[in-house]
Amino acid sequence: MTLPRNVFPIRKPIFGMLHLGGDTPEDRVRQALEEAKIMAGEGIDGLVVENYFGDADDVERVLEKLVPMDLGARVGINVLRDNSRAFSLAQKYPVAFIQIDSVCGHLKPEEDAMFASALEQQRAIVDALLFGGVRFKYQPVLSGRDEATDLRLGIARCDAIVVTSDATGQETDREKIGRFRAAAGDACSVLVGAGMTERNAADQLALADGAIVGSWLKEGHVDKGRLAPAHVRRFMAAVRTARESAQ
Repeated sequence: MTLPRNVFPIRKPIFGMLHLGGDTPEDRVRQALEEAKIMAGEGIDGLVVENYFGDADDVERVLEKLVPMDLGARVGINVLRDNSRAFSLAQKYPVAFIQIDSVCGHLKPEEDAMFASALEQQRAIVDALLFGGVRFKYQPVLSGRDEATDLRLGIARCDAIVVTSDATGQETDREKIGRFRAAAGDACSVLVGAGMTERNAADQLALADGAIVGSWLKEGHVDKGRLAPAHVRRFMAAVRTARESAQ
């Protein structure tokens, strides 16, 4: 399944992370806008405003400036550790998507039932797509269920499942991508959420429906680095080749 063409018209879209680095709120906004311009200029399809280094208020400050710029890339958010704030922001700003690091598997069964009910209610009040992780990096596995069951439940809760291995920047296991893709079928898209590079883009995009990329685009290919325009350019050149091969 591909993401809705009216939202992401190109096959196998790429989402670039805006991690909100900087020493002050003003620095974080300035850096995020600079990075957004570079990414959009190189053809990245979506921008994820995430409080990886900043906080939830920084996400809103960036949205206030970024959304009116209309750079061509669709804007989404990932408010870490605060799903309610994410949905609140999606009501206030015309974001195209919300990313949540875990939509299933991270809670005990009794807590998961309440989480699923709340998530359903939250989704009903916004138009944004939902990208959700299952067995996502750094997330606990507390459900007591096997991967296939958690994945089946997660697929029913979102528009795209995000798959990673165990850490930021770590290449996502190809077999895991394949399992997620087979389970999702026509019900849900599958996005690689970590570790895609220009070297493995063709191989991974042959399986997945798109990718979220952050560290690889930065100096030193690490999350703390500043965005490197040359890295973005080389990565997107590899993606375009991969897209052509997948047609």
